[in-house]
Amino acid sequence: MELDASSTSNGYLFILKGLSLIPIWHYLLTLTTLLTCFLYNFLEIHFLQDLFSGFSCSPAEFSYNSCSQIYDAVVSKCPILQGGYSVTPWLSSPHLQTIFLNFFGNAPSFKYKRQLFTTSDGGTLALDWVTSSDVSGSVHHDDDVVTKDDSTPIVICIPGLTSDSSSPYLKHLAYHTAKRGWKVVVSNHRGFGGVPITSDCFYNSGWTEDTRTVVNYLHKQNPKAPLFIVGTSIGANILVKYLGEDGENTPVAGAVAVCSPWDLLIADRFISRAPVQKFYNKALAGGQKDYAKLHQPQFTRLANWEGIEKALSVRDFDDHATRMVGKYETVDTYYRRCSSSTYVQSVSVPLLCISALDDPVCTTEAIPWDECKANKNIVLATLKHGGHLAFFEGITASSLWWVRATNEFLGVLHSSHYMHEQKKVSTPNTLLDSSIDQGPYINVTEDGMVAALNDESTTDNQKKYM
Repeated sequence: MELDASSTSNGYLFILKGLSLIPIWHYLLTLTTLLTCFLYNFLEIHFLQDLFSGFSCSPAEFSYNSCSQIYDAVVSKCPILQGGYSVTPWLSSPHLQTIFLNFFGNAPSFKYKRQLFTTSDGGTLALDWVTSSDVSGSVHHDDDVVTKDDSTPIVICIPGLTSDSSSPYLKHLAYHTAKRGWKVVVSNHRGFGGVPITSDCFYNSGWTEDTRTVVNYLHKQNPKAPLFIVGTSIGANILVKYLGEDGENTPVAGAVAVCSPWDLLIADRFISRAPVQKFYNKALAGGQKDYAKLHQPQFTRLANWEGIEKALSVRDFDDHATRMVGKYETVDTYYRRCSSSTYVQSVSVPLLCISALDDPVCTTEAIPWDECKANKNIVLATLKHGGHLAFFEGITASSLWWVRATNEFLGVLHSSHYMHEQKKVSTPNTLLDSSIDQGPYINVTEDGMVAALNDESTTDNQKKYM
């Protein structure tokens, strides 16, 4: 049976009249429901799963060598690590956690003491210190934070890609570590924290020489103090690469790597893949470009300034800036040479690695699971949730789980017999040709974050105080 045009038109008209009888709030409710479902999945929200589980702790999964004394004697005696992580209910999403950390963070309030340190090539590093007296409200403050007779442990913090000592997660770490009576120093990368770039030797994601220089300097000035290092994100990549390069020949007693990208080539592919990851990619590239503008004369002279201005991704920026300054043949060459996964096998220091399986920036695809298991000095702790450097806990999101876990691990290690002791070796572990490790990386600075030390100067490493 065939329908003529008029009857078809009447049918559509009848349907439209029927739809017009449905209350408008029904449409709004349906639209809201669909939008909620879309955002719930797009933002990877897991509130309902957490609700049905009673917001119970998600246990950490540990990967380690079966002969690991670090796990048996240290990690197994850490209640926080063994107890797992329970996410803040209203931040039940890796993206919400990561965004909240960067825009709010609930960071504690305190002031650093800044030390300007000049490297042998003329570069300038800002070392931002905090001690127990700085966070306890004590009226007495020691001006000299570096002393040869002090046995107080020192924790060196290596920031991430767009971070400096004012970043909320580093302030959480510095504050709570100093609160327990230890000294903390954030070793800001070159050109970070409001400090100008004073040489043509720039920082990049595999540049370990500044870490090595700061560690050796602090060990010389504080020979009785155990040295620990905590690296975060790109800082974690630098940390692991440094430990692998130096092997036994480092005075570092123990270390923690948090949310490391491990393999920069895989990480680059990951943040260029899905729409939500592309958001992070563009945001990081925007931060890199903003930083480049702060040091435009150096970037204009050493890199492709026009290309930097047009960069829409981290890879674009690395192609027009990092690769050119570091004289790498390609961006992929740069990523391969600076990836820490190649150096995992040579780490000789007790090392705890913490990663979230839902990290929206550093994919689990890059984690060197087998290499970590093969090294008896490494314990890898992976958690189901946490985002990137977040791990907020408590109803008020006032603390970061990984900060408590880090301090617990270092505390137990410090009281054990398993801290690393330096053993001199003739040559470092140069697993890859990394002699040309120069390249710019970035930070968005914040003002009003430090208090000054007294002016003094020494000939040792051209040490200066602001």
